[in-house]
Amino acid sequence: MDQHLKQLMKELGEAINESLADSEQIADVVSRIKEGGYDIFLVLEATIGVSKQGEKPTDKTSLVTTLSSNPEFKINDQDLKFLKSLRIKIEDDAA
Repeated sequence: MDQHLKQLMKELGEAINESLADSEQIADVVSRIKEGGYDIFLVLEATIGVSKQGEKPTDKTSLVTTLSSNPEFKINDQDLKFLKSLRIKIEDDAA
């Protein structure tokens, strides 16, 4: 995939992220879930197919999955408790 198309796809991902982050409707529902006593995290994935105009898409059409190039990994106390119940130990990165 050429650099210009890569840049455009990155911009598209950022625009989608911003539109979701700025959505009052999403913020309202998330707020109501939190008010109900729940922790919430939302992960969305977008698969975008790209082909040159006028060309018939093939199985080799470029697929770009985007939205966050550097996702943040967070573990809360509930996650740790669950992992511990499965006998999975999380190592501290600082160690």
